[in-house]
Amino acid sequence: MQPVEIAKGIYDVGVNDWNIRDFHGYSVPLGTSYNSFLIVDEKVALIDTVKKEFADQLLDNISKIIDPKKIDIVISNHTEMDHSGGLARVMHRVGENKPLYCSRMGLKSLGMHFQQQWNYHGVESGETLSLGKKTLTFLETRMLHWPDSMFTYLKEDGILFSSDAFGQHYAGLEKFDDRLSLDIMPHAKKYFANILLLYSHLIVKLIEQVSSMGLDIRMICPDHGILWRKDPSRIINAYMEWSHQVPVRKAVVVYDTMWHSTEQMADAIAEGLNDAGISVRPMHLRKWHRSDIMTEVLDAGAVIVGSPTLNNGLFPTISDFLTYMKGLKPKNKLGAAFGSYGWSGEAVKLITQELEAMKFNIINPGIRIQYIPDASGLETCEALGRQIGKALTG
Repeated sequence: MQPVEIAKGIYDVGVNDWNIRDFHGYSVPLGTSYNSFLIVDEKVALIDTVKKEFADQLLDNISKIIDPKKIDIVISNHTEMDHSGGLARVMHRVGENKPLYCSRMGLKSLGMHFQQQWNYHGVESGETLSLGKKTLTFLETRMLHWPDSMFTYLKEDGILFSSDAFGQHYAGLEKFDDRLSLDIMPHAKKYFANILLLYSHLIVKLIEQVSSMGLDIRMICPDHGILWRKDPSRIINAYMEWSHQVPVRKAVVVYDTMWHSTEQMADAIAEGLNDAGISVRPMHLRKWHRSDIMTEVLDAGAVIVGSPTLNNGLFPTISDFLTYMKGLKPKNKLGAAFGSYGWSGEAVKLITQELEAMKFNIINPGIRIQYIPDASGLETCEALGRQIGKALTG
């Protein structure tokens, strides 16, 4: 990827990771990018680096603009290794004694990741740094989504370098939202649902804080995916909407099945929901990736989970999904469980316990059907769908 001048004297020198398909348990079918930003002023600053394997490509990109040794300041908005993995290589090339700016929490986390004794400068939220004609302001964004996270704001150009906020896992040569032929919002939604959902309350406070500061935000530059220059408010407003987790008339039926009995139950529940006027999609856990299911869960009003009983417990994929969903802390959901069994039938009870632990509103004690559902059993499942549908519309 060639460097892209995003404003006068400001460049995206990051890289595309075209072939990655799994990002620590999150499916990324369109790959991702590791964005890094070079500001050329009286002093030259580099904001964030890239994953370790791409450090030389980053340095090659910088070299097309200036000699990397002319970089005066390096800024680390976030320690996670997809953004700091290339830091050791970059600091070696730039100069080990050059100032390295990070948040106060970043001092600790970077020190625990790297053995080198660099020239660290820990900054407070609201602290400024002059590069000459341009001024940077640092904004602490603790737990979005690591304790060390921060934003860097470039006043004169109205650019917010937002680290992992407002991003998407997308690799492409089109760097801006107004150059894309596809709708990027579903990818931004997936990113939020799988990475930032559990920090929703902090995101609301952060956006309110930034709004109260009256910052002129003309462009948002996250560390993954495209840059928002056409209408930055579009992604800010979407984050506010997603953070409030107001459910819509939609249900997700998540299940796995051994001999299709639980699958038949899932389909019947979906029929009942549809009869009640609810948007619904049954999602088989070995056909849909859990990160895609969580994207649907984000704004769903109900999550109905089904599992056969295996060895007196849950089917493994169901355990995996419930653990994954529990960690992301979705709110304002109705919940119910269902499943087939052979002789013991503990799965429904175990699912219900997990949903209760997530503070779901359990609307039904759950449906258990031994072996294969008959017409009466399927009607019971449809009735559950209609019951949930009524609750979502009432």
